[in-house]
Amino acid sequence: MLRRTKIVATLGPATDDVEILRGMCRAGLDVARLNFSHGTHEQHRRRLAMLREACRLEGRVVGLLGDLAGPKIRIESFRDGPVQLVEGQAFALDTSLDPQAGNAEAVGCAYQNLPADVGPGDTLLLNDGLIVLEVTGIRGTRIDTRVVSGGELSNRKGVNRKGGGISAPALTDKDFEDIRFAAAEQLDYVALSFVRDAADIRQARKLLDQAGSSARIVAKVERQEAIQHLSGIVDVADVVMVARGDLGVEMGYAALTGLQKTIIQQTRNRNRLVITATQMMESMVQNPVPTRAEVSDVANAVMDGSDAVMLSAETASGRYPVKAVAAMAEVIEGAEGYQLSQQRVRHRAEGSFSGTEQAIANAVMYTANHMKVRAIVALTESGSTPLWMSRIRSDIPIYAFTRHEATRRRVTLYRGVYPVDFDVSPTALVTMTGAIFAQLLKLGLVDEGDLVILTKGELTGVAGGTNSMQILPVRRF
Repeated sequence: MLRRTKIVATLGPATDDVEILRGMCRAGLDVARLNFSHGTHEQHRRRLAMLREACRLEGRVVGLLGDLAGPKIRIESFRDGPVQLVEGQAFALDTSLDPQAGNAEAVGCAYQNLPADVGPGDTLLLNDGLIVLEVTGIRGTRIDTRVVSGGELSNRKGVNRKGGGISAPALTDKDFEDIRFAAAEQLDYVALSFVRDAADIRQARKLLDQAGSSARIVAKVERQEAIQHLSGIVDVADVVMVARGDLGVEMGYAALTGLQKTIIQQTRNRNRLVITATQMMESMVQNPVPTRAEVSDVANAVMDGSDAVMLSAETASGRYPVKAVAAMAEVIEGAEGYQLSQQRVRHRAEGSFSGTEQAIANAVMYTANHMKVRAIVALTESGSTPLWMSRIRSDIPIYAFTRHEATRRRVTLYRGVYPVDFDVSPTALVTMTGAIFAQLLKLGLVDEGDLVILTKGELTGVAGGTNSMQILPVRRF
């Protein structure tokens, strides 16, 4: 059985070697993530060049995702290194303080509007919730607090307000520059951090259009406001990412598992893609094997219906980037094998179809799941028909046959869909069918006599025109 759930892995200093990237490709890398919160454009450009060389050498198609930094709220720096905060002590955040002058009594804050966004009684969470501060008062640019939960606090740690409510816009000036870089480097996906509502997605799409990019937008759900506006966000985004770090801090960790399942379900029900991310195999930053808890975490994300699961520091800065990808692939395969042994198909038939492509996709999957079909072949320009098909659970592989390199990279994120280079140019039907069979046999994807389902449009080479399906036995012409 082919692995259906895809693997997104972050590039970084630990992957700055073509041989390591080749190993990651062999281990199961599907989509490479560039984290624009770290590194320069020149560093990212070099990493893309190395990745493209690794893909060429391995004969692999890998999608490209650029992750915008967004308005991460951070404290500034301490003059004499990290400080120890003790429960009950007074501590202040001051936006007017010298960025390098922090001490055990106060530290600067990079976000100038924070004093206007919080008030007495609010709870501020620093360093992913490890430090808890209760706001006791506001004096101009200074936020006075009492330490509720102390510990070591070092430079540039993140700040969250429990329950959300930070007014910072989702896109910053740096993000505008990164969008232009993503367009120039022809990235396939751009992830928008700290999304609040659908308007943030529309603004990002406008900027991408202006930059000449056709990248799909990934909405990272990591604010309480995003949960409140989830339906609208899903409707306008192409992909939703369950970004569990800041989301867990703002909403509370006890709510996180339920939120993850809700986000995945709502996203799939609206025929969008969904990625589950953050600390999935965090221990592999230092260790060659994951913990049992991490194995369960990845497996549950797979069984919840994630299109992809993501590695961050595990590959970007960890000691075992190739082993991390391989371990994640192994866990995915185990989870999918168990899932299919329990329930082979979940076919959704509620509601009405939005168009011919969706109707064909549903007919194909219903037929395939009730016949001994070895494979589904979708002749596609944009990848939309394979996307519709991938929303229905099945163990039958969907091969996206397309002449467009961008489409081949795009479908690497679709659960159960695999790209195949094929020129869908106008030609006689028997010739085209023979060429399709020849390609399937050459790649070892089917055997002679296997049944396949073929979808195509009446006018080949036209995006959005899929309107027919055929059930065909594989044979040599």
